Amino acid sequence: MQIPRLHPDTIEEIKQRADIVDVVSEHVLLRKRGKDFVGLCPFHDEKSPSFTVSQTKQMYYCFGCQAGGNAIKFLMDLGKRSFAEVVLDLARRYQVSVQTLEPEQRQELQRQLSLREQLYEVLASTAQFYQHALRQSQGQKASQYLRSNRQFKEETIQQFGLGYAPAGWETLYRYLVEDRHYPVQLVEKAGLIKSRKEGGSYYDVFRDRLMIPIRDVQGRVIAFGGRTLTDEQPKYLNSPETELFSKGKTLFALDLAKTGISQLDRAVVVEGYFDAIALHAAGITNAVASLGTALSLEQVRLILRYTESKQLILNFDADKAGTNAAERAIGEIADLAYKGEVQLKILNLPNGKDADEYLHTHTPEEYGELLANAPLWLDWQIQQIIKDRDLRQASDFQQIMQQMVKLLKRIESSEIRKSYVAYCAQILSLGDAGLVRLREENLETQLVGGTASVKRQQKPLTANVKNYLSRQSPALPPDRSLLEQAEALLLRIYLHCPEQRQPIIEELETRNLEFSLSHHRFLWRQILESTREQVDLISNLQDIYLELSEEIEFVSHVFHLNEKSQFDDMLRTSQGIQAAIACMERVFREKRYRYFLELWQETDPNVEPERWQSYYQAFYTEKLRLQELDRQRRFTLTDLL
Repeated sequence: MQIPRLHPDTIEEIKQRADIVDVVSEHVLLRKRGKDFVGLCPFHDEKSPSFTVSQTKQMYYCFGCQAGGNAIKFLMDLGKRSFAEVVLDLARRYQVSVQTLEPEQRQELQRQLSLREQLYEVLASTAQFYQHALRQSQGQKASQYLRSNRQFKEETIQQFGLGYAPAGWETLYRYLVEDRHYPVQLVEKAGLIKSRKEGGSYYDVFRDRLMIPIRDVQGRVIAFGGRTLTDEQPKYLNSPETELFSKGKTLFALDLAKTGISQLDRAVVVEGYFDAIALHAAGITNAVASLGTALSLEQVRLILRYTESKQLILNFDADKAGTNAAERAIGEIADLAYKGEVQLKILNLPNGKDADEYLHTHTPEEYGELLANAPLWLDWQIQQIIKDRDLRQASDFQQIMQQMVKLLKRIESSEIRKSYVAYCAQILSLGDAGLVRLREENLETQLVGGTASVKRQQKPLTANVKNYLSRQSPALPPDRSLLEQAEALLLRIYLHCPEQRQPIIEELETRNLEFSLSHHRFLWRQILESTREQVDLISNLQDIYLELSEEIEFVSHVFHLNEKSQFDDMLRTSQGIQAAIACMERVFREKRYRYFLELWQETDPNVEPERWQSYYQAFYTEKLRLQELDRQRRFTLTDLL
C-alpha cells in the first residue's frame, strides 16, 4: 500500500497520546531516577543502565550508544519498521483519526487500512485451514513428504506453519465464503480464489499442494507458496501480487531470521523455501529465501536493517544452473557491491547440491565452515572468468585479461581496485614473480585508457619547478571524518543554541560555503525550510527524518546532547563555530588549490605565458588562504565533540 504523507497534526496527536514511558516500558524495565527513568539499553549490550527516558521531554537517549528520539523513533529502531507502519499502528492503538496532507485522500486511506486488516484476517484463517488439512487423512501424502523426503520434525512443521491445500476445486472457497462468510471479493483480493470465465463461479488457486505461508517481518501471513505433490506444473506456485504481497519486496523467513541476522551480523540468502526451512531446522537461523527472483534493492534494504557489516552470502548450487541463479539473483545490488556498500559473498555448495540436500549428509558445522570461507563476490567473479580457461593459450589469456579489465573498471573505490589489480596480476603471472609488476602495469594502462598517452605528451616539469612545488604544497586537507565532525558540530550548535543561528547563517553566506556531505546538506535545507515556518525546530526535523529511516542514522546524533557536548557546545560555541567554519572552508579552498595547480602544471609557459601566470597567481592565493585557515584553528575539533 502506498501511504500518502501524513498530516503533521496526526503525527503530533499520536506523539501526545503515546506516552514514551508507557511505550518504552513495554520493552525495557525502567526505574525512576529523579525526574527521569533509566534502564538497560535495548539497542546494545550493557550491564549498568545508560538508557534514559524523559517524560517531560517525551524523549529517550542512551549515553552508551547515542540512540535517541521519541516514541515513534523507539518503535522504528526496535522493530526495524518504517515510519508509516509505526504511526499507523500507534494510531489504531490510541484511536487517533488518521489525516493526510491531502484531504481528499483521507477516505481512501481509511478504506485501504480497513481492507488490509480484513486481508490479514482472511489469510490467517486460510493458514489455519491448511494446517488443519495437513493432519487429516487427505493430507497424509503431504505430511509423509515433509517427514520422509524433507526430514522435517514436527516442531519445524509447526514453526513455519506448513499445511496442505485439498485437491477439490472449491474446498477453500466453500470454507471461507460459505462457512466463514467472508465476502467473495475479499477472498479474491487475497489471491486465494479466481473467477471462472463463464458462469460467475470461483475456484481455488491452490489445489493438492503442500502449502508454505509467506509472512511479513511482523510474522503476519501475507501470501502462500504451494509445492505440487504430483507432476503438475509449475512445481512451485506463489500467490499473485496483492495489497499485502509484493514478490520483489518480500523475503521468506525474514520474520524468523531477523534476530539471527542481527546476532551473527550477516545474512544467508538461499533460493528456495525448503532450503531456508532446512537451515533454520539445523540451527542456522540467519537464513532467508529470495522467492526465486533477482534480489531487488527493496529486499536488500530489508536485510541490511539487521546487519551492521552489511554482509550478505548468496548460497546457490555449484552447477551451471546454480551459477546462473547466483548471477541472476544479484540483480540490482551489483552496483552496491561495486561501491563497497554491501559485502556480498557467494557460496556454491559442492556436487550441485542445494542447502537442504547438503544438510541431509553433512553437519551444520560443516555448512558453517563453508559459509565462513565463502569468497567475496568480486573474487567469485574472477574465478568464473578463469574457470575452464588456459592462461597459457594466447586467445584465452587475451579474453581473460579483457574481462578482468571490464570488471576492475566497475570498482569505484580506488583502494579496492588497486588491491584487485594486484590480485589479477598474480593470476595472470602464473606463479612467475618476475611478471607480476609487468601484468599490473598492463592492467593499469588499460584501466586508464587514453589518459596515459595524453600525459606523456605534456611538457615535463623542470627540476626547479618540482622542488618549488614540493616546498609550496600545503598540508593534506582534513580527512572525511574530520569534515564530518566539523559539519555535525555546526549543525548541533545551530539546533541547540538559538542565539547562534543568525551568526552561523551569516558566516556561511559571507564565505560562500555549503555543507559538503549529502546527509548534512539535506538536513540544512530542512532546517532553513523549518526556520521560515517558525515551528519547533528540533521536533519538526525529527518528524521529517522519521519518514526517512535510512537517512536519519547519519544525522540523529546532532539532535541530542550528551554530557560532554552539553558542556562544550554551550560554553564554547563561538570557538566551535570558528573551528568548524575554518575546517569547511579549508576543504573548499583545497579543491580550488589543486584545481589551479593542475591547470598551471598542464600549461606551457612558452606558449601561453599570461595564462600560465594567472594560474600560478590563483593557486598561490589559495595556498596563502589555506595557511591562514590553519592559523584560525587554534584548537582541535575533537576537543569539542
